[in-house]
Amino acid sequence: MAANTIKNNNVKIVPADEEAEIAVLGCCFLEPSLVAPKILDELLVEDFYNQKNSIIFMAISELYKDGIAIDSTTVIGELDKRNVLKQAGGYEYITSIYEHSYTVENVDVYISRIQDSSLRRKTIDKLRDLSEVGFDREIDTFDYVENVERTIFELSNARKGGSLVGVSDVIKSVSDSIAKRSQQSATLIGLDTGIAMLNKVTQGFQPGQLIILAARPAMGKSAFALNLAQNVARFNKKGHASVAVFSLEMSAEQLVERMIACDSSISLGKLKTGQFDTQEATRFATSSTKISKLNIFFDDTSNISVASIRAKCRTLKSNNNLDMIVIDYLQLIESDQASAKLSTSERVTKITRGLKLMARELNVPVIALSQLSREVEKRDDKKPIMADLRDSGSIEQDADIVMFLYREDYYLKSNSTRQGEADLIIAKNRSGSTNEGIPFTFIGELQKFIEKAED
Repeated sequence: MAANTIKNNNVKIVPADEEAEIAVLGCCFLEPSLVAPKILDELLVEDFYNQKNSIIFMAISELYKDGIAIDSTTVIGELDKRNVLKQAGGYEYITSIYEHSYTVENVDVYISRIQDSSLRRKTIDKLRDLSEVGFDREIDTFDYVENVERTIFELSNARKGGSLVGVSDVIKSVSDSIAKRSQQSATLIGLDTGIAMLNKVTQGFQPGQLIILAARPAMGKSAFALNLAQNVARFNKKGHASVAVFSLEMSAEQLVERMIACDSSISLGKLKTGQFDTQEATRFATSSTKISKLNIFFDDTSNISVASIRAKCRTLKSNNNLDMIVIDYLQLIESDQASAKLSTSERVTKITRGLKLMARELNVPVIALSQLSREVEKRDDKKPIMADLRDSGSIEQDADIVMFLYREDYYLKSNSTRQGEADLIIAKNRSGSTNEGIPFTFIGELQKFIEKAED
């Protein structure tokens, strides 16, 4: 029965490819040592639509696990032992599969046809269930829509892992990766941050990481995060890396103004008034053109939840690819209805865990900005420490990297010997070393951090 036709004269036909199912089983009888590992690695019992075929597949799986040779006799014996020989079509059906002629070289094609039909059936079943749930008016609308989006995303990635891989294939993959890395800095295996010392300490921001950038208000953490977003978009994938920026405080227009100020060296004050001289007008036009070519996407929704961020990023990843996510900032993320009665600490715990799971699901680094508690202000030494992370120890627990921004002149004003300087403290680094402070020059009117080594 063909798998791809769902309608025929208005009669709905369940997607299935029973010919491919029989062919896979027949190939396994012909060349069990070659075919059995492949089909058992790539197919599941539920991928078979015909119940007889699924029962035979299950018997083959049990024989293989027990190290017993696979042929019609042993399969029939296994089925008989389990009292399911009749449900599997009996002796005649199994013998007919064994005696039929199949081409083992085409087994990958047969497997693919079975997987396609199985995925189509699962999709129909999932969407039917979701349609029924949609009639329940007690379910929050946004939660329902997010569940639909998550289900579709999971279905689009719903193939079981590939078959066993030979060492020669792995060697080729490793060689290709090393060749690619050789074009970068010697220690860079993740995204190039555009900051030499940060690259050295972290080896680049890596897929699945949750990175916390924390500071007291007015330290410049939003500016630093925006500098990182520009650097990642500019220095990775030959300038085609994609970055999603979620700003819960500032509008997209304000963020882009800061980006232009940073790139053009035109102060934010002048950008606000638009009073440029001829050279500044040229720099403004040049920077605007340069920045417009970057793959940076903004969302300035002020009351956004982790579920909404995740849903939007799924869409962005499927349409434009996605390499990094920036969220400014963690404590402003909206709680879902289920979290409404939780304490602040419990709510933040749920948010950080959600962000970590999102980083792993989308396989990209997530940078979340965070406020520090006021305890910093009460100490003589104002340099932030882990205990200053506001609201929850889960931030430290879930984060792969924790970075603090510190500016001495913020506290000592004119008495500081480090006017216009800032330190990026790497307090936690799960896959590398920490650092007591990467020094920067901070130019406030340009919202720009310049690594001191590059001054």
